[in-house]
Amino acid sequence: MTASSAAKSTSSNTGTIRGDKKYTNTSYSDDSGDGDGQLPPLPPARFAFDARTWKEVAHLLLNLPEALLGFVYVSVWLYAGVLSSLTVIGLPLLALGLTGARALGRVERRRARALLGLHVEEPSPLARQRRSHGFFPWMWSALKDPVGWRTTLYGFIRLPWGVLTFALTLCLLLVGWPFLGFAARGMTNLDRAMVRGLLSPSSELERRIAELEQDRGVVVDTAAADLRRIERDLHDGAQARLVALAMGLGLAKEKVLEDPEAAARMVDEAHGEVKLALQELRDLARGIHPAVLTDRGLDAALSSVAARCTVPVSVSVDLDERPAPAIEGIAYFTVSELLQNVSKHSRARTAEVELWRKGRRLLIQVRDDGRGGASTASGSGLAGLAERLGSVDGLFAVESPAGGPTIVTAELPWRDRAAG
Repeated sequence: MTASSAAKSTSSNTGTIRGDKKYTNTSYSDDSGDGDGQLPPLPPARFAFDARTWKEVAHLLLNLPEALLGFVYVSVWLYAGVLSSLTVIGLPLLALGLTGARALGRVERRRARALLGLHVEEPSPLARQRRSHGFFPWMWSALKDPVGWRTTLYGFIRLPWGVLTFALTLCLLLVGWPFLGFAARGMTNLDRAMVRGLLSPSSELERRIAELEQDRGVVVDTAAADLRRIERDLHDGAQARLVALAMGLGLAKEKVLEDPEAAARMVDEAHGEVKLALQELRDLARGIHPAVLTDRGLDAALSSVAARCTVPVSVSVDLDERPAPAIEGIAYFTVSELLQNVSKHSRARTAEVELWRKGRRLLIQVRDDGRGGASTASGSGLAGLAERLGSVDGLFAVESPAGGPTIVTAELPWRDRAAG
């Protein structure tokens, strides 16, 4: 073999492998069989991590600036407050610092909610924890506020942790990419534990207080709305008819000697207005608290409501005694509003109402064979019912698939009538 032939043989056997393409110094062969000599298109670019991991990375990178601000704030007011605690301004300064620490905790809870998906309930406001008004009661409540002190501790321990997480996350982001997701998940789990332990409400009792405060607001709003409704109904209905009645009787009095027949017609018209005014007053009184409920209880009152429904309704009340008047009234108006919804929206053929007692709970169930689709979404009448029952420690559940049937179950706490 000559030197030139050896060189050709070496050149022909020389090649590289790129993916599934084998290249030579002149051409390449395509194992896929397209034979056009073109490289296949590259896959589309994508992020290596999902949105949740990127949120966790953003949280870790924000730890350092947040920790610096929190540490500086806590150090300044605590140092100044402790040093001046022997003077007049020391205790008020500590109280103001603890109140501001609450705001710092609120920001951290919102950050954890947005970036870590951690939902921690807000503690009850400090202003509602004191039972009397004035500066000194407020200062004393702030000084013994456990939420403020735990947020202060959170601000202290966050600085070294913020420095560590920021530095480690930045290094992994630059040179340790394959391990970033695992490290971010582990560090944010510790962040979640700190937020739960130090920034959550103090105890089950405090969570209960916050819940009752919200329920009290619902009760107040409902009572105000009922008062406005009663005032509007009186002004637009019975009051207007009584004014017309007074004017009619005044005109009849003037004409009784001049034109007795016209006066008699006016008296007849006034008599009709009296009847209408009495009917409107009865309807209004029934909307406030029906007399049949007071006299005969839920069985007779709900039977009366069912008789006015446009759908045939069967009523079953299995109670060995009557509950407290307040619970009885809530049960009555709950069933009344549910039956109104059945009449207006359900397109049902029949409906059923059942009431029974189980232990210390009064259970209500209303069923209909209508089109379904009922929901407690915000703004609906069922949402208002759920809020009203929640304000008295009640429960409200709706099962209403499309096409029906609809089953609404409500629970109320049982209170004995004597105790009520």
